[in-house]
Amino acid sequence: RRAWSVTMSAARVCVCATVCGRPHMSSTSPVRPPAAPLRTRVRVAVLIAPTETPTQNTDDADQIATVAPFEFATAARVVFGCGTSARVPALVKELTELEGCADKPVLIVAGVSDRFSAPLVISLREAGVESFVYHHPAGEPTVATAEAAIKVAVDNACACVIAIGGGTPVDTGKCVAAVLTNGGSHPDLYDFLEVVGRARALTKRCAPFIAVPTTAGPGAEVTKNSVLEAGDRKVSMRHPFMLPSVVVIDPELTLSMPKEVTAHTGLDALTQCIEPYVSNSSTPIVDALSLQGIKLGARSLLAVYHDGANLAGREDMCLCSYYGGLSLANAKLGAVHGFSGTLGGLLHAPHGAICAALLPHCVVVNVLALENRVMVSDPTTAKKFLKRYEDVARAVTGDESASVGDGVQWMKNLVKDCGVLGLGAMGLKESDFDEVIAKSKESSSMKGNPVALTDDELRDMLKAAL
Repeated sequence: RRAWSVTMSAARVCVCATVCGRPHMSSTSPVRPPAAPLRTRVRVAVLIAPTETPTQNTDDADQIATVAPFEFATAARVVFGCGTSARVPALVKELTELEGCADKPVLIVAGVSDRFSAPLVISLREAGVESFVYHHPAGEPTVATAEAAIKVAVDNACACVIAIGGGTPVDTGKCVAAVLTNGGSHPDLYDFLEVVGRARALTKRCAPFIAVPTTAGPGAEVTKNSVLEAGDRKVSMRHPFMLPSVVVIDPELTLSMPKEVTAHTGLDALTQCIEPYVSNSSTPIVDALSLQGIKLGARSLLAVYHDGANLAGREDMCLCSYYGGLSLANAKLGAVHGFSGTLGGLLHAPHGAICAALLPHCVVVNVLALENRVMVSDPTTAKKFLKRYEDVARAVTGDESASVGDGVQWMKNLVKDCGVLGLGAMGLKESDFDEVIAKSKESSSMKGNPVALTDDELRDMLKAAL
């Protein structure tokens, strides 16, 4: 397979309805500016509409819009393919020259090891780019580690950020890039954090930010938020400006992932394709991406778990992760991720392992709710989402006649084969359920679940996942 590069000519797309009383935008209609300014040169809003007024049709059904208005936003430029990480120094120079900061150092945010950062420092130096490195300690990103990375950037007058590593360095790097241009001379991260901070909106474009993921799971390289641990809970910093300037996805960088990391990140990627597809806010673009991501993840996760050198499988998982990131950034997730934020702060267990332990049981609880109480109150909605769960079952099993039950059993087998234990082994107790449910019900991910679950249904899910 040859490496390919995608340069997004529009980082934000708005699609509006054209009939049935909703505004029709003709080719001569003025285009409204987007709600927030986007990065110059590439970040523009596009209103997709026919160039001619549709002819009147006597069939009333044809005059009813079936696609709800939606937006799709992503990184300004994505470069994918084996060996593409060698282009990072040139991409950094191009971006910093464009942004007028080529004479300033760059901050590299990396993991504990210097396996990726050390060669990058050398290649940047050879390209005439000075750099400083912040090595994130092991574990999930926290408010404290993000503050430490910001300090390194400010103390060394860095004007560009490169994150190379898993979701932890990428989420941390996004925070740094945002605060560098929005925090003033004495930046305070709490100004921008939700829940525990003041949740101020960004008013300036972030510093140039290049994301180079080395795992295939979180999809953080194409999302507009960072998730940080703050004590016993996870909180977010989010804004459209936080989408990276450039993303480089090189499957070869994932070849060195240990089996456990491969399993956890891969299960996270698969979950992040499944949940947007069955969410209550999916769109035609998300449908296409997420369903393909499900098929790729189902085909290759176990293969790369058993054989980390399987490059074709690693490519599949990188695409699964990428499609999952695009999907969750432009739709919502569901109860799995609704719980995972609270449980991550409580248990301090790997995010992907928590998602994997919950996934099959979430499907069971949702399907039971749809088949019973939702089918009585809103049969159209119930049938719509049950069909989507059937689609998922057929995508993961590769069997066009598979039932939802077959899909659930496939998920349980995958989780077991990847060595993921239940939530009980991670430290969750039944006595924690009430607090976990109360906190999780208010999460944005829970609000994307295809059906609003009761406390009893949420409790059943947690108990089954123990």
